[in-house]
Amino acid sequence: MSEIEKDQLRTHVYDGIQEYDNPMPGWWVMLFWGCIFFAIPYWLYYESGVPGRSIYDNYNEAVADNLRLQFEEIGELSLDSATVYKFKDDPKWIKVGASVYEMHCVACHAAKAEGKVGPNLTDDYWIHVKEIGDIAKVVEKGANGQAMPAWGNRLHPNEIVLVASYIAGLRGSLPPGTGKPPEPNAKKIPDWKAPATPEANEEKPKAEPPKADDSKPKETKTDDTPKEKPPETKPAS
Repeated sequence: MSEIEKDQLRTHVYDGIQEYDNPMPGWWVMLFWGCIFFAIPYWLYYESGVPGRSIYDNYNEAVADNLRLQFEEIGELSLDSATVYKFKDDPKWIKVGASVYEMHCVACHAAKAEGKVGPNLTDDYWIHVKEIGDIAKVVEKGANGQAMPAWGNRLHPNEIVLVASYIAGLRGSLPPGTGKPPEPNAKKIPDWKAPATPEANEEKPKAEPPKADDSKPKETKTDDTPKEKPPETKPAS
C-alpha cells in the first residue's frame, strides 16, 4: 500500500486560494472517537436513574449535611407551643428564623410582615391561630382551602419552629392601623403566654405521717429482781 503523499493541493480554487488535501492527524481522530465511546456509558450512568448521582440528590444531601451541622447544638425541635415560645426571644436562633422568613415568606407577607397577598402577621387578628404553637402547625401543614401552602416537606422541623418564633416576635412591631387590614373572618386572640411546664402542673405528694412499725412484736418488761422474804417470826415461849 502506497503512502499518501502530503501537501497535495486540491484542484478547486476558492477566491484564488487552494487547499491541501491532507488527512486528519491520527491523535485527533483517536481523541474524537474516544470522546464518543466515553460519552455513551457516561450518559447511561448519569441518566439511568442511579440513586444518589443526580445534581438534585447531591444538592439535597449537601443541604441536609449543612442543616445537621447548623442544628447540632439544639438537636431536632418539637413543633409545640413551649418550644416556639422558648426561641421567640433568643437572639442567636431567631436570626435563623428571620432568614427563613426572608427566603420563603416575604413574597406573600411583605418584608415587615405587614401583609401583601397573605395576611398581616403583626396584628392581633388571626384565622387559624389561637396560641403561639399554632403558627408552627400552619407553617407545617398549611391552611386548608387557603393560599398558604404546606412547608413541612420543604423545611427542616427546626426551620419551621424558628420561623414561627420569629413571626410570633413580630406581633405588635408595627403601629396599630398600619399594614393590611384583618380578614373578615379573623378573630382577635389573647397575648402570647408562656405555656405551663409539666413540672408546674404536677402536684407534689403530701408528706404522710410516720407509721408505727408493727412488724416487730412489742416487748413487755418484767421485773426479774428477787423479792426479799419477810422476816420469820418465832413463837413466844
